[in-house]
Amino acid sequence: MNAVEIEQAISELAEQPFDAAEFSYQFLAAFGNKATTIKQLKSGNSDQSNMDGAVLQRNHIHIATCDTGTVDGTLKALRESPKTQSAKAKFILATDGETLHAEDLTGGETVDCDYVDFPNHFGFFLPLAGITTVKQIRESSFDI
Repeated sequence: MNAVEIEQAISELAEQPFDAAEFSYQFLAAFGNKATTIKQLKSGNSDQSNMDGAVLQRNHIHIATCDTGTVDGTLKALRESPKTQSAKAKFILATDGETLHAEDLTGGETVDCDYVDFPNHFGFFLPLAGITTVKQIRESSFDI
């Protein structure tokens, strides 16, 4: 997938009603993960997360959905999870459907925004699709 297709998929995801059980899989699909990869994560064969409501994709991202108002605590739990480190996750993401917080564990950058505004920050997650960007471009969705 290219950046335009990813931006469109992320925008469509943000417009849909929030589904805590499916969000992680829809998010990963928006960044070009194949149906077989998503199926393996759903079945638990390749998901190595040790947290309820979380999905861990090795070498990529640890995502958790949580109850309203607990996003900060959930992000902290993801950051401190031994599974996040052992799976070499590059990103952590927590959302309750109202707010979304994410952190780039390699660069230390963060995104804290309303859930409906996270498509404006899709450039932050482009490395999940194998697309590298420079910071100035990543911060301007118009340039992408």
